[in-house]
Amino acid sequence: MSADLRRTYSTRSANAKPLLPSSPTSELTSPPSNKRKRPFADRPTEQNTPSKKPRRALNGDSKPSKASKTKDKQPKLTQLHFSLDTPVLRTCPLCDLSYTRGAPDDESLHKAHCARVQRGLEWGKEETREEANGGVEELHSNIKLRNGLRGRIICFRAEIGGKIGTKLSVLLETIRLALSSPALSKAVLHKSKIYVFLASAPGGPAPQREKIVGCVVAQRISSAMAIAHPSEVSAAAFPSVQSTPSSSQSAPQSGISSPTPSSALDPASRASSTAGAGAVPAAISSTPALALLPVDDSTNLYVHPTLLPTSMGVPRLFVSSEHRRLGIASRLLSVAAATFIHGCPLNPARGHIAFTQPTGAGKAVLEAWGKGGVRIYEEEANI
Repeated sequence: MSADLRRTYSTRSANAKPLLPSSPTSELTSPPSNKRKRPFADRPTEQNTPSKKPRRALNGDSKPSKASKTKDKQPKLTQLHFSLDTPVLRTCPLCDLSYTRGAPDDESLHKAHCARVQRGLEWGKEETREEANGGVEELHSNIKLRNGLRGRIICFRAEIGGKIGTKLSVLLETIRLALSSPALSKAVLHKSKIYVFLASAPGGPAPQREKIVGCVVAQRISSAMAIAHPSEVSAAAFPSVQSTPSSSQSAPQSGISSPTPSSALDPASRASSTAGAGAVPAAISSTPALALLPVDDSTNLYVHPTLLPTSMGVPRLFVSSEHRRLGIASRLLSVAAATFIHGCPLNPARGHIAFTQPTGAGKAVLEAWGKGGVRIYEEEANI
């Protein structure tokens, strides 16, 4: 045998090209890349540390940054000034109500009260529905006023309930604040009737809402006092005084004193007054006008102390400021005098009706409507 051997394998060179696969290459598979991966240590440090993802805030709440915290901590400074000329307590010229400026409760109370005093109170649909079942009686309707408004007069007991009773409570509170008068007691309301004037604007496709623009409270009383005539008041304020001569004086002294109404009513003060130095107490002439009782010094209103039988008293009378001088008060008083006692109309000129202590405007109504016959009474004394 020959010693020749054939080599069936050979050494693959490093530069030899890779053999092609027997199966055809697919387009979906990418050919292997010859790039070598970089060691993990050779990568930059920024990529080695994982990045922190921002935390999502729940319900829109996010923690403020330090810069915003420092801004919020800085207090907001306000320049303050002392106002010595501006009073805190203010009196409204429209409704005459005194309130504290800057107090929310006082200002809201004044705003609502001032609107009621000027324009009246709303009489809504709920109160209108209760008129039939609530014991409300309509006395006059389709009353024409001088400013073009139309109105009607209704009457009901002061102890009425429901929506009308609630509206009456607001009305009486408004009257109390407007007149600066005490609240009517339950005993007075038990013997009283309420007369209300409801006004509405005429015309229009839809019915206009009515407003309470006038109110009269009529009370059942038994006695009252007659009002003194101005001449009697002047005689009581300036009585004629005669002095007796003193033993130490050679000539008699006489003069005229001017005591106040309170001193004229007090016998002790009259006895202590003298005509001059060293004179004996003056002898005041006896006149019936000296026994007058003062009701209101500002309006020069005095009464005789003798109690006279009287049937009806008016403790409260109110008309909104925008609806005055239209005859509303006179209409309410006339209707109350005619219907207060069933089948027995009352005549103010004959002394059948009395008022409590009236204001200046109330005294003008008293003199114009009463024709000199209206009297004065105490509401709590006739319970």
